[in-house]
Amino acid sequence: MSSRKPSKRITMMDVAKAAGCSQATVSVVLNNIMDIKISADLRARVVEAARSLGYGLASPIRRAALEELRDGCIGFIVDQLTTTPEAVNAIEGARQESWNADVTILVAQTQGRAEYERRAVDRLLRAGAQGIIYMSVFTRRVALDSAFNELPVPLVLLNCHTGDPRFPSVVPDEVNGGKLATSTLIEKGHRRIGIITGETFMEASQDRLIGYRKALGKAGIDYDDQLVGEGNWTPTAGYEATQRLLSLADRPTAIFCQNDKMAMGCFTAIRERGLSVPGDISVIGYDDDEIARHLRPQLTTIDLPHRAMGAWAVRHLGRQSGDVLPNTHKMVCGLIERSSVGPFVA
Repeated sequence: MSSRKPSKRITMMDVAKAAGCSQATVSVVLNNIMDIKISADLRARVVEAARSLGYGLASPIRRAALEELRDGCIGFIVDQLTTTPEAVNAIEGARQESWNADVTILVAQTQGRAEYERRAVDRLLRAGAQGIIYMSVFTRRVALDSAFNELPVPLVLLNCHTGDPRFPSVVPDEVNGGKLATSTLIEKGHRRIGIITGETFMEASQDRLIGYRKALGKAGIDYDDQLVGEGNWTPTAGYEATQRLLSLADRPTAIFCQNDKMAMGCFTAIRERGLSVPGDISVIGYDDDEIARHLRPQLTTIDLPHRAMGAWAVRHLGRQSGDVLPNTHKMVCGLIERSSVGPFVA
């Protein structure tokens, strides 16, 4: 089999198809989990399929960036690991990026507690970590504990940022994500567009709302605060906010939900009114949560690029050499087109 650079991102499912096994088996083999019994022949077949397809293959530029970390390990500190998929996706992106450079990732969950962070830093350094990625599940400005100021290894911030230019960071471009979601509805002819926000103290909610307003302004559509419903990221909040929007004398013809879970509640409220998606009301979500593919119709949404952010963080650990780098990189959030957005019908 030939080894060539892939023209698209290769996934574990692609490797599984090529090796003739399950995605779970691919995960076990590529993560070098040895306490699960898999035959040597099957392990070899999975590894060969991954190499042939270029799964996890880094470009020459990326290999050079990670060369100093080769055969070493990276510490990955995150406040919450199990409550949302964002941290898992970021870790998977980091793992894929580091795999071909023989870099191991050690993960510590700290629940955002300073004493746990200090303990994690100490243990990761004693384990030989040659760089540390610090992640917050919610995008926010962080005040780092003094333990991070005295690190003898590079530090990259993931999904969070600080004013210190010593620490490069990567966050989603939420303003343009909100603008893209709203523009998608405008391009379909909608001008009466509702929005259901997350908790308003959160950066993601604020920035997505800014993007919504920017898109309206660019299209010459007046902002109407009656079309803004405040939620808290849950299906119930999406349901209740949609009920209020549908009670308006001039109800919206489209709704932008700031996450996919609220869109799920939005769907329910629309159907309870005897209306259809997207026939009567178009709905767009945000995050590309697993549920987006299981709603009917399937939910058009904006991708939250945590896998790409995890890979970026690994690459920039390898690139640091004492030079001051640009402090915050904003990662593009892309449109995932499915079936919940349709044209405006008068």
